[in-house]
Amino acid sequence: MPAGDTTLRPEIAHSWWRSERSGLTPAAPQPRVEPDAVDRRGRLRTAAGPVLAELARQLGETDFCVVLADRAARITELSGGGRALRDRLESLGVVSGGVFLEETTGTNSLATAYELRRGVAVHGEEHYLEPFKRFSCYGHPITHPVTRRLVGVLDITCPSAAGSPLLAPLVARAARDVEEGLLRTERAAERRMLAAFRAATAGRQRPVLVLGDGVVLAGPAAVALLDPVDHLTLRELAAGSGGGEGTLSAVTLASGRTVSVRWRPVEGSDGVLFELAELPETGAPARRPGAPVPGSAVYIGGAPGTGRTTAARALADAAGVAVRTLDASEALVRGDADWLARLERAAADRPGLLLVEDAHLLSETCAVRLHRIMARRSGPWTVLTGAPLAGLTGAHAVLAADCPVQVELPALRERTAELPGLVRTMIDGLGLGGRLHFTPAALAALGAQPFPGELRELHAVVRDVAARRSAGGVTVQDLPERYRFGPGSPAMTPLERAEHETITAALLDCGGNKLRAARQLGISRTTLYSRMRALRITG
Repeated sequence: MPAGDTTLRPEIAHSWWRSERSGLTPAAPQPRVEPDAVDRRGRLRTAAGPVLAELARQLGETDFCVVLADRAARITELSGGGRALRDRLESLGVVSGGVFLEETTGTNSLATAYELRRGVAVHGEEHYLEPFKRFSCYGHPITHPVTRRLVGVLDITCPSAAGSPLLAPLVARAARDVEEGLLRTERAAERRMLAAFRAATAGRQRPVLVLGDGVVLAGPAAVALLDPVDHLTLRELAAGSGGGEGTLSAVTLASGRTVSVRWRPVEGSDGVLFELAELPETGAPARRPGAPVPGSAVYIGGAPGTGRTTAARALADAAGVAVRTLDASEALVRGDADWLARLERAAADRPGLLLVEDAHLLSETCAVRLHRIMARRSGPWTVLTGAPLAGLTGAHAVLAADCPVQVELPALRERTAELPGLVRTMIDGLGLGGRLHFTPAALAALGAQPFPGELRELHAVVRDVAARRSAGGVTVQDLPERYRFGPGSPAMTPLERAEHETITAALLDCGGNKLRAARQLGISRTTLYSRMRALRITG
């Protein structure tokens, strides 16, 4: 957070802090433009097209520009806005292919809505970068209606003088309309994928699989042959072919078995049909490429709280070796010299496994020294944990590239199928195994949460529930209030889910004081009461 600055709203102040931590300075933007990576025929743009046109019509052609970004925070479409406004925005990187992450463009409604996964308005001086301070912008995430994954961000940008509090609910409603359009195209695409799957499996016993965004269709032979991690391998094969057909004569699966693979896209969808044939063994089973083995350096990337440390220690447990841990953040406190001395001592002691936590926080000096130690033939078995691989640059990217094995841990919101097992493990860890369990409704409510704090946040919820109830079935009403909303309410739309979370959080922040909560949200108390009744929020 900027030193001495207490005037910024908390979400803006924290965004400034993240921007500073990434190395960005207010006067020096780091724009990145990837026009070749823009998907010009994807379902997001198809669903958003009519919505963008209607927004442009409603807002006029002069003061307001409507911007659509994809799941990588990359701008895919711009509409509305007069020529003068568009020229000013284009000079700041607001162009097709422009990447709007906080690390490249600081605090703004595209990057910060992408980071927080909720609607954000940023006005004038709240922008981190100086050139953006003349604008107001209102952004809202677009969530896939089936998978609940973030698929894009919708934004309205205008000169500061033209800003209005009504633009925030307007862009939120538009994001909901895009989500409804995605649902319509999703159903048509699913029908095409199902038809292709049935045609490929008719009268045949060979393994056949269709993989789409949030869709997996597998016959019995494919289920028996493939591990879920093999799905990722197959997706990468199809992606590497540029969206066309392909054949590979030998692919090693997680089980060590080898198969030939033929794939082709399913027309009218984002699905890919895979046909596999298992090859006879010709000797010892092959090791799956990238499988961690003692001695091979490993980089484990993911957001904080996704279980990076647990995954690293699991490697040591599997190999039956001791762990020596160095935390890169300590170099920020004690200085590089002290940290490097401890690194050299640890390397000389040759522990079973040298674990370097948060390697992405190392200074360039420390990163280069660690790189050299890892290159030694007599060096220790090293495992690094750190930020997601896609966000690494410079010396940190080199460190990760030096690791033959790279593991990316998904966010908890992408692991909803694992939620029951994770909760059971946490209950067992609290010594309540066999006495306490979460009902399906409670698990469904948890599965609908964004969990920005990842596994740590989930553990805090389980611990809170266990402190108040030590036996029996945990129901939705046993959960902390902000986690009680789940997908079981049939009338709930994506916008209503976002409204529910925002209002509940504001009420908690304000100690239940509705007047203060309304002021914090920028709406009238009458509007707050109305939305609370509609969303069945008590308190």
